[in-house]
Amino acid sequence: MTTTFRLEPRGLDLRFRRVRTAARTWITPTYVRVRVEGDELIGFTSLGADDHIRVFFAGAADASIDDLRAAPSREYTPLAWDADAGWLDLEFAIHGDDGIAAPWAASAPIGSTAAIGGPRGSKVLVGRPDAWLLAGDETAIPAIRRFVAQMDAAASGRVILEGVHPVPLETPAGIDVSFVQRGSAAPGSALAAHLDALTAVDRPDGAVLGFIAAEQAIVKPGRALLLGRWALAPDQVIVKGYWKRGDTEYHAPH
Repeated sequence: MTTTFRLEPRGLDLRFRRVRTAARTWITPTYVRVRVEGDELIGFTSLGADDHIRVFFAGAADASIDDLRAAPSREYTPLAWDADAGWLDLEFAIHGDDGIAAPWAASAPIGSTAAIGGPRGSKVLVGRPDAWLLAGDETAIPAIRRFVAQMDAAASGRVILEGVHPVPLETPAGIDVSFVQRGSAAPGSALAAHLDALTAVDRPDGAVLGFIAAEQAIVKPGRALLLGRWALAPDQVIVKGYWKRGDTEYHAPH
């Protein structure tokens, strides 16, 4: 029997919270999880798997609120948190020492001050999809993890990840997980080729939740698959460029 679901927009009160680094766990040589903590994280919530918060990377060990608000910032998906204990986990792809976020995630001393703002709003999954298609590069893995956490044991579908090193992902038995090795190819190109190879015959039956996010160039092939060949309902899919080559200030649309 076909079920139905929707991705329901919900607003949240926008808050600015000061935090400090508490732990760092390397998942692969190029992918790291960082835990931040602080009393201001008590009460933190994030309702949607695709939520974004803005992380402010302070250079000083004990930056003031004004310094933090003026610090360079980037957007990330909150992975996990404890609103009572006051901690939050984030994951970062590390490719070289360029930029602001990667060096901070890889080497900021434990106890360093930072801040987060948001999320400002969510798309909340209401109901149960009949099947799932989740695809993305390393930047999409936290959102994919959060979608997977909402699956029940009978969930079916596929997850497609593009990257340099496979990142472990536990899923229900009915979810096929494939890793697309990017190598030296342009980010997103290997994933786009994989999506281009999927035809209407590959579409699962019923109401399918489609989520595709990677470098901005993934938007065209992602929409061509989900809205074109698979003819999924526009309000049951999310296709986003999470980042854009050559534009450090780019952020995904909310």
